[in-house]
Amino acid sequence: MKPSGVITLTTDFGHKGPFSAVMQGVIIGRFPEARIIDLAHDIPAQWPPEAGFWVSRSYQYFPRGTVHLAIVDPGVGTERDILIVEYDHHIFMAPDNGLLARMLDGADQASVFNLDLDALPRLNIPTPSMTFHGRDIFAPIAAELAAGSTTPAAIGIPVSEWIPAWLDEPDVSAGKVSGVIVTVDAFGNLISNIDAKLIEEFRQPTVHVAGHDIEILATYGRAKPGDYLALINSFGVLEVAKAESSAANGLGTDRGAPITVTDGVQT
Repeated sequence: MKPSGVITLTTDFGHKGPFSAVMQGVIIGRFPEARIIDLAHDIPAQWPPEAGFWVSRSYQYFPRGTVHLAIVDPGVGTERDILIVEYDHHIFMAPDNGLLARMLDGADQASVFNLDLDALPRLNIPTPSMTFHGRDIFAPIAAELAAGSTTPAAIGIPVSEWIPAWLDEPDVSAGKVSGVIVTVDAFGNLISNIDAKLIEEFRQPTVHVAGHDIEILATYGRAKPGDYLALINSFGVLEVAKAESSAANGLGTDRGAPITVTDGVQT
């Protein structure tokens, strides 16, 4: 696979402090031609499912050979492993804490490796700190991968198991799909893990969340201001919104809340 020189960053570091910028400095120091894209830095602290959700839904919009670096790492400094994955002509790097598990569970052609820490000296990476592996391990490794100076196979140990995803896949039965809210966007929209394909055969779908029954519409503008609606968003999953307002605030619900779709007409 030919590297594209592009690196995406997804973290729970937020925008207070220099943490993501320092990582970018390390990358550029090793690979000045790197093109770094901030995918998201506002992942809720210590909530890997959202990071994995956005990475798996976004990577396809980047050139083949892109390195996708995702760090939500409550186990930093412990014995947890670091995954490096080749899949669909992209490279993914993240802690082995369930962040990439949902994508890997459905990726038949993925090559998955645990980073071999004995490879660090070969890449002139000094002994890392115990609390900032993003700067001391992830960033320099991502730079080397993006530059084509190394490969996952050269610095990794092949594995076939990884830490399971934190959230289950939606439960599917006749006329009913039950999932969970994965994230809340800046508009207060509740974004679920229910793919459009799971309910595409429903003739009269109704969404049930936080004690409300909500109609599925084509787009936000089809609802009156203040009304709740559900729709399939631009990433192909079910979303609940409140027209010109915040569904999260209005419904008093957040990440992890259950959400169900039922079909009023059984075929």
